[in-house]
Amino acid sequence: MQRCAGLLGLWWLLSVPAAWASPVRGFDVLHYAVALDPDIAGGRIQGNEVVRLRALHAGLAEITLDAGALTITSVRQGGTPLTFVREQGQVRIALARPLRAGRKVDLEIAYHGAPAFGLEFAPAREEVYTIFSTSQWMPSVDAPDERATLSLSLTLPAGLLATGTGRALAPRTLADGRVQHRWALETPMPGYVYGFAAGRYREVVQPGRVALRYLSAERSPDELRRVFAPTADMLAFFAERAGLPYRGDYQQALVARTIGQELAGVSLLSEAYGAEVLEAPEKTALMAHEAAHQWWGNRVTCASWEHFWLNEGMANFMTAAWLQHAQGEAAYQRQVAGWRARLDRLRAKGTDHALVYAAWDAPSADDRAVVYQKGAYVLHLLREELGEAVFWQGLRSYTRDHDGRAVVTADFQRAMEQAAGRPLDDFFQAWVYGTAGVLPTVPVSAGG
Repeated sequence: MQRCAGLLGLWWLLSVPAAWASPVRGFDVLHYAVALDPDIAGGRIQGNEVVRLRALHAGLAEITLDAGALTITSVRQGGTPLTFVREQGQVRIALARPLRAGRKVDLEIAYHGAPAFGLEFAPAREEVYTIFSTSQWMPSVDAPDERATLSLSLTLPAGLLATGTGRALAPRTLADGRVQHRWALETPMPGYVYGFAAGRYREVVQPGRVALRYLSAERSPDELRRVFAPTADMLAFFAERAGLPYRGDYQQALVARTIGQELAGVSLLSEAYGAEVLEAPEKTALMAHEAAHQWWGNRVTCASWEHFWLNEGMANFMTAAWLQHAQGEAAYQRQVAGWRARLDRLRAKGTDHALVYAAWDAPSADDRAVVYQKGAYVLHLLREELGEAVFWQGLRSYTRDHDGRAVVTADFQRAMEQAAGRPLDDFFQAWVYGTAGVLPTVPVSAGG
C-alpha cells in the first residue's frame, strides 16, 4: 500500500476492525471458498462462503468473524442452521456443539450487501474491484497473522475480463450466458491480500519465467507495455534481494481509482497513475512498492499491526533500493532525503514515535508517516551501520527464514544480528523501540 495520506487510505486505516489486533481467537481458519455474484450497476453483491476452521483448544463453542456491513442471511454447519449475532462489524456464530482441540468444521455462510468501502463499483466502466477491507465482501478474519488458502469465483457478464488472487482456473459459461471466473490460492496467505478486479479490459500477456499480465479499460496494449515495462526487472531484483524467487504469475491492473493495493500475485493501480507513468516513465516508485510487497507483506507478514513497519517501511525502503538499481544513486538519495525531511517534521511537531506501536488504533497521518517514511529511513541507517554485504545478507536470511510466516520486530533484529555477528540492541532501542536516535548532520550515502 502506498500514498496512505490519501482519503481512501485514511478511510481504510480508520476502519480497521478491533480483531486486527491479533487476539487469541481459539481457532485457525484453514480455507475459505467464496462464490460472489456482483451487481455492478446496482453496487451490490450476493455471496456464499464455506469457512473451514480448526479448533485450537477443547470446548470451542463459538467463533467470531469480521463481516463489515454485510447482511448475513444464514449460517449452517453440516446442514444444521446455526444462531448468530451481528455486532460492531463482526458476526458471532454459536457452533452446533463445542469442539475438541484439533477438530475441523465447515461453516456455510450466505450473505449480501452494498459495501460503502472495501469493494469499489465503477458502472460506467462495467468494473468492480476490491480495495483493502476484505471483510467488507467476505466474512473473514481480518488479522495479518491469520493465513488461509482461498477458492474464489466471480460471476460476471460475458465479455468482461478479471484478475484475482490465486492460480486462474478455466472459466465456466453458465446457462444464462454469464461467465464464472475462478481462482485457487493454494499457498496460505493473510486475508487482507485477497482480492480481484473485473471490467471491460484490454489485456497484454507476456510469457517468461514469470508470466506477466496487464489490464486496463482505457490503455491500448502498446501503452500497457510501456507503463509496465520495468515489471520483469523489478521482480528479478526483489527476488535476488530476498533470496527467494517469485512464485506463480504476476498481474497488474489499472482500475478507475485507488491509492494502490498489493494482492497475492496482483497489484491494483489507478488509471491516473498509468497516465502519469506514460508522461514520465521514471515514476515507477508506486508499482515497485506494490511489487515489493509480494515478498515483504505477503510472504513475510507482520504478526499484528503494531509491527506494521515491517510491511510498509520495508516496502518503501525496497522501492528506493529498486530506484537505486534502475535509475542510479541520485534517485535513491532523493528518497532518503524525503524520508529524512518527514522525520524532521515529526520531531519538530513532537509526534515522532517508536516504530513498534503499543496500539495501532485510528492512526493519524503522522502515525502513518512513522511507519512508512521513518521505517524506511531507519532501514537506510541500518544499511549504513552494517555495510552492504552484511545488511543484504541479513535481509535475505530474514526473508527466507520467515517465508510464509507472521513476524514481529524481534525476528528482524535477530536476523540482522546474526548477519552482523554482534548485538544491535543500541541501534534498535534508539531507532526502532524508541525515539532517541541522533539524526546525521550531513547527508549520508548508501554503501558502495
